[in-house]
Amino acid sequence: MTFKTLFTVSALSAALALPTFAMAANEYPERPIEFIVPWGPGGASDLMMRLVGRHMEKELGQPVPIINMPGASGTVGLREASRRAPDGYTISQIHEGLLIAHHSGVTELNWDSFEPIAMMTSDNSVIMVSADSGWETLDDMLEAVQSEPGKYRMGVTLGGIPHLWAVQFEQATDTQFGYVGYEGTGERLRALAGGHITMTIEDYQSAKAFVENGDVNVLAAATEERLDEMPDVPTLHELGYDLEFLVTRGIVVPKDTPEAVIERLESALESVAQSEDFQSEIVNIGGTARFMNRADYIDYLERNDQFIEENAHLLD
Repeated sequence: MTFKTLFTVSALSAALALPTFAMAANEYPERPIEFIVPWGPGGASDLMMRLVGRHMEKELGQPVPIINMPGASGTVGLREASRRAPDGYTISQIHEGLLIAHHSGVTELNWDSFEPIAMMTSDNSVIMVSADSGWETLDDMLEAVQSEPGKYRMGVTLGGIPHLWAVQFEQATDTQFGYVGYEGTGERLRALAGGHITMTIEDYQSAKAFVENGDVNVLAAATEERLDEMPDVPTLHELGYDLEFLVTRGIVVPKDTPEAVIERLESALESVAQSEDFQSEIVNIGGTARFMNRADYIDYLERNDQFIEENAHLLD
């Protein structure tokens, strides 16, 4: 075969391949997209990502089944997601907990082990205690805990976001708790309601049923402003503590996922975030629809990764 013939055949093959790739991208998705949520059922991540998945189904025309894979501060499910084929048929969810787990040595995975697509939500955290404690205000709790350091137990995810929050809270309030590790919000709330721990920092909506049942008391909102659902509960800022505990949640796919697939997912997620139904449903479960496109989300993750790296020593 002459060089000219070889060149002609190669060029023809490449030309034929281009429409095939474009067609595949245009037809994506052609089957269900598995959504690995690396936390157990019943917590904020599970509730919010089920809403994201349900609305994605409308945008993409394919089922988006939720697969809960909890364990090791969320890293069990994320490890599985990182190993999946980069074909757009596995997505997962990350939040600041992955960055903390990475810099505290829990996992070698970090946000850049994936291709970030978009931020979708943030949620509203509160300081809550067991109703059996008898504490009605933050000052009630601080007086008791400061008088007997280490006696009272706080539920955390060891090496995760609640662990860092706990340390920051202790430093700001001159308190010392004993930590009890749980994998997710639901486990911690059940332990708090059952009197197995005394205090925890959680998103309000996950705890709403326990609050309404009188099992737990909310002493302060760890947000910039008071929550509409609890207008009489002061913020930590109002009480003199420069603390705000925020969790954001975003969607990622395995590394090397084709750019056309990423763009399709980003577009679908933006449409989801702009939906009034989605926004109201997120508010109803205690969160806020907070969309960031891929570029802005990557910038956010880079900045927060640097902050957490500088403060991870607090978990030692």
